[in-house]
Amino acid sequence: MQGRRLATTDELIAIVSPDSEGPLETLTEWADERGLGLSTVDVGDDIGGVYDESRATLGVTLGGDGTFLEGVKTFAPREIPQLGVNTGTLAFLARVEPEDLEDALEEVLHGRAAVDSRQQVHVTAPGVDATGINDVMVQQVPPENPIDRKVARLDVYADDEYIGEFEGTGLAVSTPTGSTGISLSANGPVHYPVNNHTLQIVPLHTHNLGVRPIVVSPETELRIITRGQASLLVDGGRAHTILSEDDEITVTGADKRAHVVRTSYDDHFFTAITKKLGWSLRDATVPPEKRLESPSPPGTATTDCEGTDTVQRALTVATEAAKAAGEPLRELHGQVESIAVKSNKSDIVTEADHQADRIITTAVGNEFPDHAIFSEESTRQTGENADYLWVIDPLDGTGNFAHGNPNYSISVALIEDGEPVMGVVYVPETDELFTAIAGEGAWRDGDPIRTTDRDRLDESMLISGYDPDGSFLSHFYQESRGVRRLGSAALNLCYLASGSADAIWEHDTYSWDIAAGLVIARAAGATITDESGAPFEFVLDTDERRALLGSNGSLHPALLEHVADGLTTPAE
Repeated sequence: MQGRRLATTDELIAIVSPDSEGPLETLTEWADERGLGLSTVDVGDDIGGVYDESRATLGVTLGGDGTFLEGVKTFAPREIPQLGVNTGTLAFLARVEPEDLEDALEEVLHGRAAVDSRQQVHVTAPGVDATGINDVMVQQVPPENPIDRKVARLDVYADDEYIGEFEGTGLAVSTPTGSTGISLSANGPVHYPVNNHTLQIVPLHTHNLGVRPIVVSPETELRIITRGQASLLVDGGRAHTILSEDDEITVTGADKRAHVVRTSYDDHFFTAITKKLGWSLRDATVPPEKRLESPSPPGTATTDCEGTDTVQRALTVATEAAKAAGEPLRELHGQVESIAVKSNKSDIVTEADHQADRIITTAVGNEFPDHAIFSEESTRQTGENADYLWVIDPLDGTGNFAHGNPNYSISVALIEDGEPVMGVVYVPETDELFTAIAGEGAWRDGDPIRTTDRDRLDESMLISGYDPDGSFLSHFYQESRGVRRLGSAALNLCYLASGSADAIWEHDTYSWDIAAGLVIARAAGATITDESGAPFEFVLDTDERRALLGSNGSLHPALLEHVADGLTTPAE
């Protein structure tokens, strides 16, 4: 989940532990002042009566790590992002202090927080079918007579490959989040939990020196066979049972992950454990402006925008907003072709447009309140005195989307003095990201892209946009290696830029469809003209037909010759 998506939050659900009255009062006042809905439930209670899946919801826990874990149990199955506020004592998971609550929430509401994807673990055994975020422990059962043998014997398999016998206190299967608990105490490794989706098997005080911690993927199926009685605990006892000899336990990564919201008011992971465990091995002070910083390749976003110019900063925001908007589009795209929704397919497409548009325009408006916004799907702000204008198409290729076709995209552009200067096109189904700044280059997923250098039609692949009477197809199909139609003008321009096509044709264009693609194609070396060969001029809004002919440059003369020879504007 992208942090920019949090900017559309309109509902809060708080899980509240006892002795959290002060932070709850602060949260209530803050939500009231901003017109946000707030529902509260006690630890252990279900949120089914207050949760509305149609609303953008943020989960908040007020308490210690125990309350946080209850929040994970409640929020993760519903894919609700969760912010933990520490009103307890020694907390590793809930890391926002009560005095920072309002500032942290403001950061969330402006889409400036990060969202960590945390791996969960799923376990089945006789009498247990549970999911946890920390660990699964299989241990010896204390004997009635304290002098009797206190040993568990376990056979362990990974995808039917025998790992070995664990004899001793038992073993733990930990997620990276849980690696600082039982794993650390048993001299196992500490795993960095942010977007780390592994599982680790850690022996607990075994009598066999050959047993070592093992790391596996979340898709690995671990089978544990008991060779006597054993105690099974999930997340410290939130699920618990006593197993008999030859019982089988199956452990694997859970299908759904927990989404943990992190702000600049949180301690970093290693800072937190250094301070709270008293390791004193490093300076635990991290400057706030560095807390969410991470290096990125050219053309991709970073969360720290200070010191960059407006266009570079706009590229960062556009990238984050487009990726955040891609999440609900992917979710809704998967529903389009299901039998249950065929009757209301248009409602899903409308909802997809609405959600993506809201995420992007909210992110842009938060970061650039003085800029104008022109979006296909929402209120259009002309902003006569604005120095910059954003042109947005939250869903280019609506027809494809409505039929379950993956060729749709998100287009975000920045206009300065009437010319597109920054463009981002994101393809949710393939996770491809095309970016460019005019005069600085174009990138796909951070790697530079350029157009092809072919100059012969018979060696070239062409893409056609809207071709009402098929004249482009009929006139060029036999002259080239093929003419394709994808159904997304933004994608057409990006594929020209990246060399997947040598030329494209659009019978008529809309500004929101092509604004970002124009920047990307031109920055990659493309030549863009009208059908007469005159340079293509970007016009924000017009009812006139405006044809676009784009190529790698070297192919353009041959294209224009064939256009003049046989491609004419069809009669109305």
